[in-house]
Amino acid sequence: MNTEAVKTYFLQLQDRICRELETFEPEARFVEDAWTRDGGGGGRSRVLKDGETFEQGGVNFSQVFGDALPAAATERRPDLAGRHWEAMGVSLVIHPRNPYAPTSHANVRYFVAEREGEAPVWWFGGGFDLTPSYGFAEDAIHWHRTARAACEPFGADVYPRFKRWCDEYFYLPHREETRGVGGLFFDDLDEGGFERAFALMRSVGDHFLPAYTPIVERRRHMPYAERERHFQLYRRGRYVEFNLLQDRGTRFGLQSGGRTESILMSLPPLARWEYGWEPEPGSPEARLTTDFLRPRDWL
Repeated sequence: MNTEAVKTYFLQLQDRICRELETFEPEARFVEDAWTRDGGGGGRSRVLKDGETFEQGGVNFSQVFGDALPAAATERRPDLAGRHWEAMGVSLVIHPRNPYAPTSHANVRYFVAEREGEAPVWWFGGGFDLTPSYGFAEDAIHWHRTARAACEPFGADVYPRFKRWCDEYFYLPHREETRGVGGLFFDDLDEGGFERAFALMRSVGDHFLPAYTPIVERRRHMPYAERERHFQLYRRGRYVEFNLLQDRGTRFGLQSGGRTESILMSLPPLARWEYGWEPEPGSPEARLTTDFLRPRDWL
């Protein structure tokens, strides 16, 4: 294992993503907030606000460690109880201003847990997923083609497996709908040894920008009115529901004493709920649910 090489990659990836996203903004820039954690470790959070293209976006690096894992980790892996642990990664969520430009999320991470006299337990995880308010088939196809390209060097079975995992993970059971059009999700990746698993995780991280930025470029200048903005904020409410009720990473971060502001950076700057609201049948708003918010083979 080469923990320093993993950390170097994460820091460089954070830099690269921030630079690329800033090219969409004539004035707004990411502001860095370095922090430390009482229990051990820290990170650097970068947030862009009130941009012309991005209403809010965050790209965070963290490296934290401790002697006792929170319930969010041990309930899934009881064999990790009592081990010293370290977790690091890059996590981002981007909320565009234009309702036709989709929200995106990506995360790549590394975890290791050790106990004296025993072999360390380690793995990589991550993925990326797309959450549109208004669905466009060409965007979903491009997104999944890029996701498949990230996985292809590692075997024909990897993309279908990670794609299915993403559909199952980013799902709101109380709404009976997926969070968006999916993408990739994987966890506990150690198959093939450290170098292969590290390379696969890097490939996923490296393919986020080619997957997302062409979609942003297509959608960011589309004209919209109050109706579209109203629906965007309504759909952002679903994003909040998932992150607060379902997301394992949010629970792990809060339970492990992580920095609350950085963990909840994923939430949109504005969102809304409306009791009992239903879109007009056959409308673009209705087609989001009927055509996009369900598992589907986009390729």
